[in-house]
Amino acid sequence: MNQTILNKLKEIVGKENVLTSPEELFVYSYNALHFQQQLPEAVIVPTSSQQISAIMKLANEERFGVVPRGSGTGLSGGSVPTENCVVLAMNNWNRVLEVDEENLTALVEPGVITGQFQSLVEEKGLLYPPDPGSSMICTLGGNVAENAGGLRGLKYGVTKNYVMGMEIVLPNGEIVFLGGKNIKDVAGYNMKETLVGSEGTLCIFTKLLLRLVPKPETQSTLLASFATMNDAAKTVSDTIAAKILPSCMEFLDNTTIKAVDAYAKLGLNTSSGAMLLIEVDGRKSVVDDDAEKVKAICEKNNATSVLFENEPLQALRLRAARKAAYAALARSSPTVLSEDVAVPRSELAKMTEKIQALSKKNDITIGTFGHAGDGNLHPLTLTDENDKAYFVRAEKTVEEIYDAALSLGGTITGEHGVGTAKRHVLEKAIGTPAVQMMNSLKQIFDPNNVLNPGKIFSPKIRCEGPLPRSREMIKEFEEKAWI
Repeated sequence: MNQTILNKLKEIVGKENVLTSPEELFVYSYNALHFQQQLPEAVIVPTSSQQISAIMKLANEERFGVVPRGSGTGLSGGSVPTENCVVLAMNNWNRVLEVDEENLTALVEPGVITGQFQSLVEEKGLLYPPDPGSSMICTLGGNVAENAGGLRGLKYGVTKNYVMGMEIVLPNGEIVFLGGKNIKDVAGYNMKETLVGSEGTLCIFTKLLLRLVPKPETQSTLLASFATMNDAAKTVSDTIAAKILPSCMEFLDNTTIKAVDAYAKLGLNTSSGAMLLIEVDGRKSVVDDDAEKVKAICEKNNATSVLFENEPLQALRLRAARKAAYAALARSSPTVLSEDVAVPRSELAKMTEKIQALSKKNDITIGTFGHAGDGNLHPLTLTDENDKAYFVRAEKTVEEIYDAALSLGGTITGEHGVGTAKRHVLEKAIGTPAVQMMNSLKQIFDPNNVLNPGKIFSPKIRCEGPLPRSREMIKEFEEKAWI
């Protein structure tokens, strides 16, 4: 990027808000998917929607890319810059502008930390249900961009169920507000639904109007241990069939149990084949009844132990330990390939069996945890990128996990998004016509491909194979202008 463009950017946001030092650029060159890395041309820190509008207009004139970024906790490469891109840092957009208790809504900026927002509204007796594992550091804007789910998805749904309106900047620089506080509103196309989960490729969020719900009166937490994952999966199915809808049904396999216990020192039974963390919430009389029914279902399905943790602090520790599963597994291996497949709930046991079979066949350790209640699994392949033969087997295993999920009517991603990590398999997952339709929509919104280019798919470069994960391969492919 030449100095003339940088000077124009400084005129828009002020020179103090254009970061170009090597140290600053490095910080924004990667996200939690650490295998892809690209230095941005600059990091821009805007302070108003009008500034973002001007930046996008300049991007179209000068043909450079703009990558919106929150905390960078994504696991699909969505906020990693590609060649000739600037990063739009939205972390400082962190104000809660309004909490409307009468209409049960909140107006926020996209850089608000999810966990802090949850704590704020809970003090008012309200609840913002989407609860991703990275809630203490991820931002609401990133959650909307990825349609984040989390632990409470079974009962409460995911982020898209809580977005009532949004102020956005389009790729051409136009500022638009969509939606509002109306419970019913069918005036025209529901564009909100299209933009939620669009991974920063169709717009930049500058304000979000979010739906809140009353905070449940109480909750009860159960930790059930099983000898096999099949017994745990059957417990999930039987619980739903009994017309009980827990707020949370999380599972951990034996590899993950051992890693979490070593990390959090909770005294878990590390010989268990699987564990379920189950929470039921609502009115106390209903919660108590449902908790007893869930306990009976666990025991019917051969649970080796069922512990009640109604003491709030201990329940919180268990929840925090489950959220730390990724970190716990990551510290147990030099390199971790994190995946995010989902299958119909009825196929959960079959999918875990397939993962275990792949682990044995390829001689690869896989730690699997996830949201048992909605069929969303996170198999983490433990490997070492410095051991090339081992790493190749690990990458092969990941591709086979995708195939296994698709064979059961599942999907390649339940909540992490496509980004760059899974764009090579998107066509296999949803079919060529669907990819072409999405690509056409992208070109209508962003004909010059300036907003988060190269994510999900590229209108200019067809991705013929998986995104390389090792740093050596990335360097080789970048030299060939592959990404």
